[in-house]
Amino acid sequence: MNPEKLKIYARFARQHARRFLTQRFAEAGQPIPPAQHRPAPAKWDDNSLTVAWLGHATVLINFYGTWLLTDPALRSNVGVNVAGLTFGPRRLVKPALSISELPPLDAVLISHAHMDHCDLGTLRRLPRQKTQVVVQKGNLDLVRRFQQLHELEWGESVEIDGARIESLKVNHWGARKLTDKHRGYGGFLISKNGRALVFGGDTAYTNAFASLRHRAQIDLAILPIGAYDPYIHAHANPEQSWAMRREMNATYILPMHHSTFQLGREPLKEPITRLLKAAGDESWRIALTEPGQTWSLPEQEAQEKVA
Repeated sequence: MNPEKLKIYARFARQHARRFLTQRFAEAGQPIPPAQHRPAPAKWDDNSLTVAWLGHATVLINFYGTWLLTDPALRSNVGVNVAGLTFGPRRLVKPALSISELPPLDAVLISHAHMDHCDLGTLRRLPRQKTQVVVQKGNLDLVRRFQQLHELEWGESVEIDGARIESLKVNHWGARKLTDKHRGYGGFLISKNGRALVFGGDTAYTNAFASLRHRAQIDLAILPIGAYDPYIHAHANPEQSWAMRREMNATYILPMHHSTFQLGREPLKEPITRLLKAAGDESWRIALTEPGQTWSLPEQEAQEKVA
């Protein structure tokens, strides 16, 4: 390793090593409780929009028969792999579905290279031939084991099983390691049968989503609400995510990036509590609040869209 890289890692260790090691020792030996809710994707209807939050930024989506999985991270830990062991944050709750319990997927969507959103250990266990993978520009090297790959810049799109998937600009960053090059990052606009949803990936507050209100009626916005203390420059807080939902005119919001890993300093339940408070009388717009819960677009609204 060259001297400049050594300096970067040494500075990072001085600033963060004590807190990192304290957290890892506190986690060691503690059992990980199961998610309180368990999805049953075999019972989902291909003629509707149904989603289940598996934890953190991993969402299983049946979008009118197109099966998608976002930012897969379904192991006990995320982080750096050393000699076959993963060193990094440990889950606070087990994934609502294990890797082996996932249904056949049409595509995996990866918003950026951060290890809690692009877990190589999870990706290595997904079918490499039948599953297509969509990544942001500059991330192909992380998913080369898969046979069908799509690399998108902001504004570019690909169609998979009738669903149009477009890369969206967000407010984040994309380097995987401290000394890595800065890779692409973003969210996704997914549309099919006159309906649309947004997966925001990881983002601080941005008004980039606002232009979507003039392009499509967004049924569901999947947006992050956690790890904002002290990382507000990179992670939106609950009030900001609620504002982004409102600005894109999304009917519902699925809050994620909370209650799975302790990445920020805010109390574990604070993000969802603050989101519910921000929503007030419109809390019915919050699709779900706990890992493992399943949500479907209400049938009446689906019928109104068709009419």
